[in-house]
Amino acid sequence: MQPDKRMNERLKIGISACFLHPDPQRAVFAKKTLHYIEQSFAHWIMAQGAMPVMIPSPEGDTARGDVRVDDYAHWLDGLVLHGGADVWPGSYGEAPLQERWSGDRVRDEYEMALIKAFVAAGKPVFGVCRGLQLINVAFGGTLLQDIGTQRPEAVAHRDADLYDLNFHQVQVVPDTRLESLLAGTGSHKINSVHHQAIKDLAPNFVVEARCPDDGMVEAIRYCGPAYVAAVQWHPEYHQPELNTLDDTPLLQDFLNAARAAKTAST
Repeated sequence: MQPDKRMNERLKIGISACFLHPDPQRAVFAKKTLHYIEQSFAHWIMAQGAMPVMIPSPEGDTARGDVRVDDYAHWLDGLVLHGGADVWPGSYGEAPLQERWSGDRVRDEYEMALIKAFVAAGKPVFGVCRGLQLINVAFGGTLLQDIGTQRPEAVAHRDADLYDLNFHQVQVVPDTRLESLLAGTGSHKINSVHHQAIKDLAPNFVVEARCPDDGMVEAIRYCGPAYVAAVQWHPEYHQPELNTLDDTPLLQDFLNAARAAKTAST
């Protein structure tokens, strides 16, 4: 296959950026806002031959030019929402229970604009961890600001020391698309790296998986015409040798939707 043809056939998948806001205690670029993505996240997208593209925010005190999120939505073939900082409670009508759970309002607004733009452009959206929480909020749902405080009976969904080696089981809900992708509703081992979670599910969404030990929502999907789905765990961290869930079908399904959207737009 000729290089140009191969490049034209590759899907371009946008990844929402994580933000590091100015911090005088930071050793590097202390006075600057930084955008970044985790290496493993980009490599997860690359695993199926797609090209990951970080989407920098066009807003901010250094903004210039006329590039907008709509431009990315029309140029790219799909959007994946990265993990990271807490969601600002004000995004779902609450005040922070503690200052440390104030989240990132700027990033919330940026990612909500991305979701709106990609859905309007007919491009699929997939969320991971914070991405699931942000999608739920963007469509009218709410969150638990801290599982340990508001649901003390829950299992440990985050362990700072174990981080991505903190695991629990997930149970797939029958008669969902996730069930069809995973060929069954059995229990699967997944990582768990979050202290916030869905409280009230957004309208027009269905739960596709839960933690069997405490009922926490672990996967959701939009019931409307747009492809919008998300998981609470981190598929980019899963390793076959640890007998964790093989998330390949989820990524393939999302990329198939991106390919269909690309075909429809040409």
